Amino acid sequence: MYQPSLSPIADSLAVSALVAALPLLTLFLLLGGLRWKAHWAGLASLAVAIAVAVIGYDMPAGLTLLSASEGAAFGLFPIMWIVLTAIWLYQLTVVSGRFEDLRRAFGLISDDPRIQAVIIAFCFGGLLEALAGFGAPVAITGVMLMALGFAPVRAAITVLVANTAPVAFGAIAIPIITAGNLTKIPYTDIGAYVGRQTPLIALFVPLLLVALVDGRRGIRQTWPAALVCGVVFAVAQFVSSNYISVELTDIIASLAGLAAMVLFLRVWQPQGADQARAALEADSALDRTGDSGPRTHGGRPARGAEPSGSAGPAAQSRPAAGGIATAEDRGNGRVVMAFLPYLIVIAVFSVAKLWTPVKEFLTASDLKISWPGLDGQVLTAAGKASTTTVYTFPWLSSPGTLLLLSGLVVAAVYRVSPASAAREFAATVAKLRWAMLTVASVLALAYVMNLSGQTITIGSWIAGAGAAFAFLSPILGWLGTAVTGSDTSANALFATLQQAAGSKAGLDPTLLVAANTSGGVVGKMISPQNLTIAATAVGLVGRESVLFRGAIKWSLLLLLGMCVLVYLQSGLLAWMLP
Repeated sequence: MYQPSLSPIADSLAVSALVAALPLLTLFLLLGGLRWKAHWAGLASLAVAIAVAVIGYDMPAGLTLLSASEGAAFGLFPIMWIVLTAIWLYQLTVVSGRFEDLRRAFGLISDDPRIQAVIIAFCFGGLLEALAGFGAPVAITGVMLMALGFAPVRAAITVLVANTAPVAFGAIAIPIITAGNLTKIPYTDIGAYVGRQTPLIALFVPLLLVALVDGRRGIRQTWPAALVCGVVFAVAQFVSSNYISVELTDIIASLAGLAAMVLFLRVWQPQGADQARAALEADSALDRTGDSGPRTHGGRPARGAEPSGSAGPAAQSRPAAGGIATAEDRGNGRVVMAFLPYLIVIAVFSVAKLWTPVKEFLTASDLKISWPGLDGQVLTAAGKASTTTVYTFPWLSSPGTLLLLSGLVVAAVYRVSPASAAREFAATVAKLRWAMLTVASVLALAYVMNLSGQTITIGSWIAGAGAAFAFLSPILGWLGTAVTGSDTSANALFATLQQAAGSKAGLDPTLLVAANTSGGVVGKMISPQNLTIAATAVGLVGRESVLFRGAIKWSLLLLLGMCVLVYLQSGLLAWMLP
């Protein structure tokens, strides 16, 4: 029976935390500094985590390897299962020829690529996050921006940054519900606190997106629409999380933000759409020659730009950007057919997640598997039996299975033959093989760090900051999500620690648990899992380091803002809290 020690090295918590952080430092160094491919960086970091667990924490080698195997299984199912089915569903729209109609359909709202980026990556991506989460929004919206003419690097970084504010309430608020289950704090209370933190991120994300697409010119010319979207999304997120429903928060906020954009653009249109579109077309054209990365609005290479590599799934159906749908498109129902796959996704997920009888039926089908040789052999640092050693196989309730069902319906409606649909599925599996290895290795690393005690050592050391822990609290959530790629997993790792640290330091435990969740939302954009999903979706497999360097500065900037906000909410701005 293995029980981790908080300070196994030199009997010092600080030294132990430094050693425990080596796998994470290795991962970030190899990705951001040495520019290794994500799967090699993941495997190397996993090897470091195993060495630290066995040598530094005296965890039996057998239990360490079994921990890694369970994490790898979780990475493949349900996480990569979701990504696989999401990209396969997109491929069905490509082979059916309907994706061009979808591009034109978005032109009904605006033909400005900067506005389209906000609508697709932020509003539509937020809706997908609300229903599916676990990488599906990044995969789907990434290829959608590619089809609009975005170069791969720009498309990927845009959707990674957009996938922030909605994350806390993603997958029907599962990160917050998980935190509530672990801490026994009512999840509605945690959701209300989070609803007074992440909306402040939502205010600025649309402005950040137009800057990513078109630089300062984009902000100068489109800020009214971006601000309207951000404000309405933020207000709706606050109102829903506090007064309507924590579970429905992202659905309500995303639809409200989209509706606000549609209505606002009826009375106001930004200038410079043609120049922005021309710059993106030039960027994309140079990218196809292997000679570009992110570029400024003037068409010059951005600092640190690199060749983007091979074309991705969207490349086989990448039209020219822009263009407003014609009356003929509207008259013969092509717009409705273009949006049909996503309407089907929304309908399927709404029934599965919101209709209680169906939700309970699907959940009851989950298989609980005591991981052989591991379950019952590992205790937590507190001496309790670890529940992490029970693997849940959600074969029917998984968002991936629901996306598969949605894809089958789409194939039938679009009259894609079973043979063609099967070929696309097999091709998607082949394209995702390196992504599967990356995600499996990163989740294996997370499980080894968690079960061996490395994660709790790092958290306990940071928690020793006392009252200043309010400032540092979001960093734990950021760190947990950056490693696992999941805000839910970050709460599973640190929610109880945040609660205990808050009580010890005389801080509001609910505030710190909420801060863990809110800090996690800005860590997702740099997680190897999400980087790999984005890279695979836009055809940048092996170039995850390019995306990491493009996203890390925004992640750290937003993290700093969240740290300051939580610190102020613990004292000066306590009136903001429920």
